[in-house]
Amino acid sequence: MTPLGRVIFVDSVHEILSERLIKMNWECHDKTHLKANGISPLLDQYEGIVIRSKIKLTAEILRKCRNLKFIARAGSGLENIDLDFCSKNNIKVFSSPEGNRDAVAEHAMGMLLMLNNHLKKVDQQVREGVWIRAENRGFELKGKTVALMGYGVMANAFAQRLKGFDVKVLAYDKFKMNFSDEFVEEVALEEIYAQADILSIHTNYHADNKYLVNHQFIQSFNKPFILINTARGFNVNTTDLVNGLKSKKIIGACLDVLEYESISFETVPDIESSEALQYLGQAENVIFSPHIAGWTHESHFKLSNVLADKIENWIAN
Repeated sequence: MTPLGRVIFVDSVHEILSERLIKMNWECHDKTHLKANGISPLLDQYEGIVIRSKIKLTAEILRKCRNLKFIARAGSGLENIDLDFCSKNNIKVFSSPEGNRDAVAEHAMGMLLMLNNHLKKVDQQVREGVWIRAENRGFELKGKTVALMGYGVMANAFAQRLKGFDVKVLAYDKFKMNFSDEFVEEVALEEIYAQADILSIHTNYHADNKYLVNHQFIQSFNKPFILINTARGFNVNTTDLVNGLKSKKIIGACLDVLEYESISFETVPDIESSEALQYLGQAENVIFSPHIAGWTHESHFKLSNVLADKIENWIAN
């Protein structure tokens, strides 16, 4: 039987994707060992591309891929793909936010509980033989208002986790309407400003979202609030975040992503290279993680399996 086409794997993903593609009669080639500059010259030989974040598939690169039928991005963000070019040239683009939404939701929940209960600080204190109780009392979530900026699959999963904590959950999404459900109440941005005790960012990589959290945005909130960002680093102006922390307008921050990350998400500048990063690195009310909210052992499989499902359905239809 003649293969449907050839698929190049640019980044490492779970082997379930190649296994299922081969069963669908695609020919799969593992080129994950190559660097970005070694990948680009090969792409015109393939009908399918599987990526995470190693390269940017610009119009210039895609224009040379005359046989390309699909791009499969293991993850949710599509900022490294020229979607306009793909749409105009009938190239199907798949992503798999359904594969890591549970991971992101649980990670955000864990960071919030860690911050509210001073777990980073008290763990270190006890290890050093320091036993301080009253001064380390935490804050309960019950009765608080949690606001979500953006309401896609990640925000929905986080809202589901919050339901058991007896909090009020509000959501604002400038690109959606009429999305209230059993987990959230859709509101205008002004209601987010008025009511939020905790703000969690779930916006996508869109030009309008750059520095969404800036000085003016922070000052618009009626109450001091906790900021959680598990979306993209460029959503938050780091200098304005630091100023918000210093003024106590922001109570604390949970940051899985930073605006200083490389496009591959693999590196971030040394903390000493930025005054703002230095401050965050020393702040007890800031929780960091290295862009791993959506990257669990389970999501590693699910991200690829979801892509296989979508490609299979696409072929069937």
